[in-house]
Amino acid sequence: MRIFLLLMLSLYVAACSTNEEATTKSQTPVDQLSSSALDSLIKLYPDSIELFIKRANVRLANVFGANGYDPFVEDAARAFKLDSNRVDVRLLYAKALLYSPHKIAADKINSKRIFQSVLAKDSTNVEALVGMANHYGIDQNVEEAFKFINKALRINPKYRDAYVLKGSIYRLLENYTMMLSSYETAISLDPKYLEGYFFIGSYYEWKNDPKCIEYYTSAYNINPKDPDVIYPLAYAYEKFSKEPEAMKYYRQMAKADSSYFLAYFHIGSLKQFTYNETDSAFYYYDLALKYQPNHVESLHNKGLLYEQIKDPTNALFTYAKALKINPEFAPTKARVKELKGAALRTIK
Repeated sequence: MRIFLLLMLSLYVAACSTNEEATTKSQTPVDQLSSSALDSLIKLYPDSIELFIKRANVRLANVFGANGYDPFVEDAARAFKLDSNRVDVRLLYAKALLYSPHKIAADKINSKRIFQSVLAKDSTNVEALVGMANHYGIDQNVEEAFKFINKALRINPKYRDAYVLKGSIYRLLENYTMMLSSYETAISLDPKYLEGYFFIGSYYEWKNDPKCIEYYTSAYNINPKDPDVIYPLAYAYEKFSKEPEAMKYYRQMAKADSSYFLAYFHIGSLKQFTYNETDSAFYYYDLALKYQPNHVESLHNKGLLYEQIKDPTNALFTYAKALKINPEFAPTKARVKELKGAALRTIK
């Protein structure tokens, strides 16, 4: 999970003819439109800056998913192309430049310049202040980062993103007490802040504390149809030996996205190691491999299943597939060595 993360830009819904047409068409205010409704309206009104701003913010708020930052960056860039003078658009674009997984050095420089230019005209813009703090945080200039964060909080003590960034910096410094306090403040200010629950949950999971389930459940309740949101909860239940609950959520993952191979892998693993259901385990590993043929762990576990049913030939054949993908996968190398050693001993 990303250390320095600044989410959710305030939405400014300004009047413009295209946006008025879009709102009239949908009969719903722009700031209340669903993601699918925004997609449809943008196809009808490809020059509506308000629609792109709104969808960019929706995508930024849901950046935890598999698509990451790319969709947000695309919308922010489109809004900037439509109107590069608006302050809210400039700030949105500055974030896109900073967060883009494909950014180059020039993007980071331009992002910082935008935040600086906004502050040159309005030194109290908390969004730009936290943007600058984010830059210093990424550069590990903690002192300067906190200067900008604290200035932002003096202006707006309830600015959630300032606490998110504080938590991220404390995480970098391994000050976990202050990290948790900052993230807890963030979610108290915004109970629907999805990633805040994951930040805290992942810490407790790292500490082998089942309290992580509480936070992953809170995230799940916010977005129960996203398999990327369901997965940490399902895995936590499995990790802490609550197999029926884990199975329930892995099945929900598969239902939400039938191509989500990790759901099938974990179901197969539970079938194999917890319920001793060999045929079912084979079935689910094959499903996982259907959608991700290079998943070494599924191939390895299939090899173990073949060993379990006394079929060393197919076991070695399956292990060979795994090692072709990852020649250094230690568990498979160990099993191949053992099987070949056993075969030699039998010959002797």
